[in-house]
Amino acid sequence: MKGTIVNAVAVLTGSLAGVILRQGIPERYQQTVMQGLGLAVGIIGLEMALKTQNILIVIISLILGALCGEAIDINRWLERLGGRLTKKLGSKYGDAGQGFVTASLVYCIGAMAVVGSIQDGLTGDASTLYAKSMLDGVSSVVFASTMGIGVALSSVSILLYQGAITLLAAVFSSVLSEAVIREMTAVGGVLIVGISMLMLEIKKIKVANLLPAIPVAAIVTYLINIIKF
Repeated sequence: MKGTIVNAVAVLTGSLAGVILRQGIPERYQQTVMQGLGLAVGIIGLEMALKTQNILIVIISLILGALCGEAIDINRWLERLGGRLTKKLGSKYGDAGQGFVTASLVYCIGAMAVVGSIQDGLTGDASTLYAKSMLDGVSSVVFASTMGIGVALSSVSILLYQGAITLLAAVFSSVLSEAVIREMTAVGGVLIVGISMLMLEIKKIKVANLLPAIPVAAIVTYLINIIKF
């Protein structure tokens, strides 16, 4: 858990620094920086998505994941939580709900979050999560300077998500082969592209309802590998 704790603290610290910087940045600068961030997030997502070696796995995972996500309606629950956060904290430090949801998705979707947490849980090696902490800490300064205090709250999401994977690492270790992680990363990349489109206000996509596609990708890839043998 030490890697996850360091990661959460890095995001919290970076976010608080970003909120302080936000006060001295004119709104038009914040909007332009947000657009730049959106483009950067899109490139990261594309890079991850192109790691796939079987596009059919990505397509099947997205379809099945969308069906599961819509049935649960994860997006609605997150929007409600975000709305409550915004109402509770007000708009003085930005849209807390939007910042929380966007940052949580960005920081929790990706190979480093999954692989790093598993390494930490199985071997105690938190080096991957330490590297992720540095990246997240720096990016959280920029995110919080444009989206506000909600980014700091994403540290709770990191604790819960990565902490759960770390604690359950022994269970997942036999399933998460290199191929499985690669296809999970690719599907996560597609979702990050969706986040980019939301940040750029190109299209409103219910990215949260596509989250089940990531574990579905692991299951589909695992089954395909079994069939091959």
